[in-house]
Amino acid sequence: MDAFCTIVPPHVLDKLAQAPDPAVSEPARRTLETDARERTRRRLNGVRALAAQPAAPAGNPSDQPERTVYDAKHGDALPGRKVRDEGGKATKDESVGRAYDALGATFETYLKAYARHSIDGRGLPLVASVHYLKGYNNAFWNGQQMVFGDGDGEIFLDFTLPLDVIGHELTHGVTQYSANLDYFGQPGALNESVSDVFGSLIKQFTLGQSADQADWLIGAGLLAPGVHGEALRSMKAPGTAYDDPRLGKDPQPATMDGYVTTSQDDGGVHLNSGIPNHAFYLLAAELGGNAWETAGQIWYDTLTGGSLSHSAQFADFAAATAAAAKARYGEGAQYQAVLSSWQQVGVTPTPATGAAGLPRQQPGQPQKA
Repeated sequence: MDAFCTIVPPHVLDKLAQAPDPAVSEPARRTLETDARERTRRRLNGVRALAAQPAAPAGNPSDQPERTVYDAKHGDALPGRKVRDEGGKATKDESVGRAYDALGATFETYLKAYARHSIDGRGLPLVASVHYLKGYNNAFWNGQQMVFGDGDGEIFLDFTLPLDVIGHELTHGVTQYSANLDYFGQPGALNESVSDVFGSLIKQFTLGQSADQADWLIGAGLLAPGVHGEALRSMKAPGTAYDDPRLGKDPQPATMDGYVTTSQDDGGVHLNSGIPNHAFYLLAAELGGNAWETAGQIWYDTLTGGSLSHSAQFADFAAATAAAAKARYGEGAQYQAVLSSWQQVGVTPTPATGAAGLPRQQPGQPQKA
């Protein structure tokens, strides 16, 4: 996967860039320009970037993370100046502290819930840079590390604030080292959805929240005061996260009836991710209890089990989750709940034969973006 993965999608920044207020439009334009440049750089250097990953420690992986946080000092040279490493003394910079703690929470969740050592499963060091550029309205995983902007203060606050944003971006690394889903169209939407799922589960695990206690929001606390909205996305009710004159209305569909066909945003990866997001929410709500346990285990088995093609469509992923549920829990309530969750969002699993050339799941009534 040589994609450049950001938490704020291009369609949101495009809308902000058209705002009449320069305090809103100018940071959005600069962010779009930076993201376009980094996206091109990532695509051209994707193979080298993966090869340049910091090596996992030799021998058996440790049950402790190896974290390093850098300060980009509002520039774009990464990683910047090292300000805190593993076990190092906390600084007065709250962004540094939040990034450090969130790297640890992500490591702990994957280790304790899924026996995975860091994002590569072998103890890969976790690196983050804070204070990237001035007024930068995004956070991203560039194939090697996490990068956080401070936000513009008008629409977005500091991107280290929501734990699920950090968990989301680091999960792109987990996907990179496992299913390696293509970042376009339906596999790209699955890539984004998997990051939303585990970003939310990392927050729930850290806070000790059950499925019914969780807010199922991605990026709660990121929107500045005065913005009409709760978060960037809602897994419980896609399309309801925000409705603001400057941001526009959340365009995510919850079912295949609203599937968006577009050439923008890598084929609508941040839009159509609402469909598998909602399927996971429905599964977790049906099963109850702690979502990272049964529902999360099924999704984790699917992501890391080796059965997914890098070009998997929604129907393929649905079939793989059903197979994972059956393999671990049999054909009881868990398996039936998986099938029901996909049925409710309008996705029919690919026939179990997995034969080449079988028709893929098609959108219900595509709308043009």
